[in-house]
Amino acid sequence: MPNTDIRSAMTDLLFTPGLSLDEAADRHFAPDYRQRTDGEWADRTQFLAHIAHLRDVVAGGSVRVDDELVQGDRYADRHTVDVTKKDGSTVQMEVYVFAEFAPDGRFRRIEETTLLLQGGADDRNLGSAR
Repeated sequence: MPNTDIRSAMTDLLFTPGLSLDEAADRHFAPDYRQRTDGEWADRTQFLAHIAHLRDVVAGGSVRVDDELVQGDRYADRHTVDVTKKDGSTVQMEVYVFAEFAPDGRFRRIEETTLLLQGGADDRNLGSAR
């Protein structure tokens, strides 16, 4: 099975209406998945709570991968996420990712740092809000 990538994972999680959260997560994230965003660790259950919250806030958007490197079970990228929220406001974030794949090609661990490029002060925590 080929490795997943951030664009596919984010698109399935946030920007594919009709795809259940569990199905999207199972496609891209191993059962022992954990993530650190801006210094805060979350296990898979906490991560999915974060995504469920975003699904309530986000109306649509896209992910543009600006740089990407895969070497064995390691993954790194810099991507830009453009989001339109249900209230009509927009947010743009640049995200720096270092990750590890599980043997089946899904993400096992992601460590990321986010940079708010456009949006309100309350959007700064969009990358980890629950």
